[in-house]
Amino acid sequence: MAGEIVAGMVGNSLALLADAGHMLTDAAALGFALVASAMAARPAAGRWTFGYSRLEILAAQANGITLGLIALWVIWSAVHRLVSPEDVRGGLVLVVALAGVVVSLAASVVLARASRASLNVRGAFLHVVTDVAAFGAAALAGGLILATGWNRFDPIASLAVAALLLWSSVQLLRESTVIFLERAPSSADPDAIGRALVVEDDVVEVHDLHVWTVTSGFPALSAHVLVTPDADCHAARRRLEHTLSERFGLTHTTLQVDHAEQATTTVELGEAVARRTPVERR
Repeated sequence: MAGEIVAGMVGNSLALLADAGHMLTDAAALGFALVASAMAARPAAGRWTFGYSRLEILAAQANGITLGLIALWVIWSAVHRLVSPEDVRGGLVLVVALAGVVVSLAASVVLARASRASLNVRGAFLHVVTDVAAFGAAALAGGLILATGWNRFDPIASLAVAALLLWSSVQLLRESTVIFLERAPSSADPDAIGRALVVEDDVVEVHDLHVWTVTSGFPALSAHVLVTPDADCHAARRRLEHTLSERFGLTHTTLQVDHAEQATTTVELGEAVARRTPVERR
């Protein structure tokens, strides 16, 4: 980052200065991600019944906001430079940007595998990946300026970087927001889950079915299940838990199983109620 700031000022390159600002937030994002991961590893205690696991999602949302703000600043600066272009030292920009590509690629390789399992790490990973793209755009701009002398390649490269920043920002904000709003994860359709439960032996009704994500890789489910009057509630619960684990990958489940008073088969998801006749259930 320090090298980009110096080279950006000496070479008068907005592309390098924009990425230096991005790298400043990278440092903060990586620090925040590290603290959040350490806090999330603490066990649940007292009123924190899920521990501090959602700090990871908060860190991801903060990273998304910072990416968006930087993108807006880069766009504003790039438009100003397109209107009033300034001389840019293309050779210096090219050398510094190529060095940045190597460093950022190494960092992205380190984070790549963990980013698939944690939205928090994915936020840090997207910061680093956009660095690779930003350095690549800056290197291309530097080479074109050397070849043609047209200084507007520098702000054009900055706009390409800004587009990548905005894309990453939107992805992180969307994914973290749906977790905060407790939407069901994409891998667990509540309607499909409810219908899978209601066709199990002895099950008469499933209602108050809720599926949500506590944090990355931690889906949870709760439901109230009614079974036939002569059914074994404990055996039914074990069968339902096995179905949820094997078919939907849900292992953190809370099922309240009681005996039903009538043989009406329903699945209730929030306000929506789907009914099946006894023949359809069989």
